[in-house]
Amino acid sequence: MTFHDLCKTEKPLILPGAFDAISARLIKCAGFKAYFTGGFPTIGARWGLPDIGLMQYGEISSAITDIMAASDLPVMVDGDNGYGDVKNIVHVLHGYERLGVSAIMFEDQVAPKRCGHIAGKDVVPAAEMIAKIKAVSSEKKKETFILARTDARDVHGLDEAFRRADAYLAAGADGIFVESPHDVKELELIGRKFDVPQMANMLEGGKTPILTPKELADMGFEIAIYGISLLMHSVKTMQGVLEKLAKGDTSFAGKGVGFEEYKDIVGFNDWAAVENKFR
Repeated sequence: MTFHDLCKTEKPLILPGAFDAISARLIKCAGFKAYFTGGFPTIGARWGLPDIGLMQYGEISSAITDIMAASDLPVMVDGDNGYGDVKNIVHVLHGYERLGVSAIMFEDQVAPKRCGHIAGKDVVPAAEMIAKIKAVSSEKKKETFILARTDARDVHGLDEAFRRADAYLAAGADGIFVESPHDVKELELIGRKFDVPQMANMLEGGKTPILTPKELADMGFEIAIYGISLLMHSVKTMQGVLEKLAKGDTSFAGKGVGFEEYKDIVGFNDWAAVENKFR
């Protein structure tokens, strides 16, 4: 099933955020139909760095290669701002298509870009992003779903974000993502604005209120990402274990995932079967 199909059949399509291979496996084990890989969690988990443009396509695509190897679910990847001009964004498109990516999100931030909920971001002229969307829409080699993201809401206001979204759709985008609405009223306005697949970003600690998938679907959103939740909760759990261990407290033992369950998650029995068959 293509990403286009999933946007039609799921109400909404829920995309948990994978930040590494094990999180991608867990998402599949939990029964989700697809997942998302974002720069904020992936860069933080793999390099321990903030999402402020320090990592580029070469490094990030390497991380995504590893993540995708752990799960065959359809994935939407974060293509950032394409890392350059129209030729660069087409290069990114083709690279991810070769990996088997189902959907790519491209944004209109200036370089170096940053997480959409961090202060100090800016956007390129609309004409520059329109040219990029035209380029990737025309040069697709597969049924890749192109999601056009605009960060104009925080820079120029919601009206400019709507104007840009309309222009990006006219340029060939398959879906729209207006980043960082500030309240439920803005989410409602965005959800009603466009009759195309729209995405809402439920980023814990960000500017947008956290709503349930059903609430977002009722507003008109076809895609709901919870992109950093797995990372944030994993980090909190690790901090708790380390804090106890530093005090000599081992009461955490036995409260994590079981050893045998973990072996199942990472496919131990499948590899053991290969070993036994051919040894």
